[in-house]
Amino acid sequence: MAKLELRELGNTGLKLSSVGFGASPLGNVFGNVSEKDAIDTVREALNLGINFFDTSPYYGDTLSETMLGKCLEAVGIPRDQFIVSTKCGRYGSGFDFSAERVTKSIDESLSRLKLDYVDILQCHDIEFGDLDQIVNETIPALQKLKKEGKIRFIGITGLPMEVFSYVLDRVPIGSVDVVLSYCHYSINDTALEDMLPYFKSKGVGVISASPLAMGLLTERGPPEWHPASPELKSACKAAAAHCKEKGENISKLSLQFSLSNKEISSVLVGMNSVQQVVENVGAAVELTTVGKDEDILLEVETILQPVKNQSWPSGTQKS
Repeated sequence: MAKLELRELGNTGLKLSSVGFGASPLGNVFGNVSEKDAIDTVREALNLGINFFDTSPYYGDTLSETMLGKCLEAVGIPRDQFIVSTKCGRYGSGFDFSAERVTKSIDESLSRLKLDYVDILQCHDIEFGDLDQIVNETIPALQKLKKEGKIRFIGITGLPMEVFSYVLDRVPIGSVDVVLSYCHYSINDTALEDMLPYFKSKGVGVISASPLAMGLLTERGPPEWHPASPELKSACKAAAAHCKEKGENISKLSLQFSLSNKEISSVLVGMNSVQQVVENVGAAVELTTVGKDEDILLEVETILQPVKNQSWPSGTQKS
């Protein structure tokens, strides 16, 4: 089987697998996952070339980090063979981006993950914090942690695109290494694309998450709580049905679409089963060897054109 592609992340020197392992499902966010299934899933991911794992203390109220730590320990792979990213500032109890809290947070995360350091620590969903505090207090606190060797690189995450430029325009270049954007690079929404040259100019690597738009681009459809408009939900449902009729799976096509832009270092997909890992890696390998079905993609893009780049209010999603 062809290998999963590795892509450089900004100026970090890190090379991430094009498909990243979103570990929020290990926190039972989408239904219960046994420890054995979690370990098998992580082992399969590593076997198939996934080297990038993303978690947060917020996912499953710390359970995702704890489970990922157990999985990585059980698989027993050398530390330099995988890349772990976690987050700070968003917790089951709410938001706290103070220097004191994020400094304590990394120690708690390292203990749960059973690691001496994480490769990337990201301020989680910064639109809910005071962006000036992120600039003047949180990022300087993370730079201290970098000097102490507890983290290697610093990132910020959020849904609205404008929060990224607000912060990056107010910190020295090199203070932030990575941005993680979600739901803005998929068939129905490519708002991230316009920002890529800007991120490059700031020396920042880009990770994209939620290629399936939090369930919109699936045959099963989105969960009840999904904040998209009825119009967007209905268009995505029609697109999924069209794919199925043509013998194509909309989730596979959507992931391949998101993976097609090489300026994005890794596309994070939540996974909680060996089957999901095999399917996601299979879709990525097919893209680099055979390519994607451009005809059906064009038909799906046409169906979704009336709702293109239609976002939803921040604060209504489970990131």
